[in-house]
Amino acid sequence: MRTKCVLLYSVLSLNLRLITIDGPVAVGKSSVGLLLAEKLSFHFFDTGVIYRTFTWKALSVGLTPVNVDALIALAHNTRFEFVPAGGPRLAVMVNGEEVSDYISAPEVERNVALIAKIPQVRERMVSEQRRMATEMCLVMAGRDIGTIVLPDADLKVFLSASVAERAKRRYTELVERGADASFDSVLAELEQRDHNDITRAVSPLRPADDAVVIDTDGLSLEEVVDNILALVHERRSSC
Repeated sequence: MRTKCVLLYSVLSLNLRLITIDGPVAVGKSSVGLLLAEKLSFHFFDTGVIYRTFTWKALSVGLTPVNVDALIALAHNTRFEFVPAGGPRLAVMVNGEEVSDYISAPEVERNVALIAKIPQVRERMVSEQRRMATEMCLVMAGRDIGTIVLPDADLKVFLSASVAERAKRRYTELVERGADASFDSVLAELEQRDHNDITRAVSPLRPADDAVVIDTDGLSLEEVVDNILALVHERRSSC
C-alpha cells in the first residue's frame, strides 16, 4: 500500500504525504478522514483507537485509572502494531492481539478519557502515532494531531461546526442505532466535552497556527472532502 501511495503522489505532489484532521467531538473527523484517504489511496487512522485499545488492555489486566504508576509501566511495556482493517482504515494490535471488537465496550468508554489524560500514557501513545506516520502515507484524525502529534504535517485541517449542529448529527446517529437518547442530553454532553477539551492542561483542543479551518455547518460529507481535496491540489500547484 505504501508503494501505491508513493507512486500516486509522485504524480500528484512532490512532498504531500501526511494530512491531519482535528476538531471537536462529533464534527465528522473520522467520516471525512476515511473518505479522503480512500480518494487519495492513503491509510487512515483515528487516534482515539489507540487510546481505546490501550484502555481495553489496562482493564483486561485489572487496572483502573487510579493505578497511575502501573498504567504508565503498562504503556511502556505494550507492543503496538498498526494493521489494515478494511479499506484504508488501520486498527491497533496490542502484543500481537487484535481487539477491535472489544474497544467500544461501555467499560472502555467510561474509562478511556481518564486513562488518556495521564501525561506519561499520552506521551507513549503520541510516540507510537509518530512512528506510524514515518512508515506510510496517512490521514490522521484527532484533537491534537496538527498541534502535538504531527506538527510538521504537510496539510493540517481543523473542522468546526456549531455545537447544535454536532448534537443534531450525533442524536441522529444514536437514534438510527436504536439507542435510547434525547437531543437535550446529547447537547449537554457535547457542551461538557467541548469545555473539557478546550480547557485541559495537556494538549488542549485548538487549531494549529497553520491549519485551514473549515466550517462544516450545512455541508455534506462529500462537500467537506471536496474542500480538502482542493487544498491538496493547491499545495500540488505550489510545489
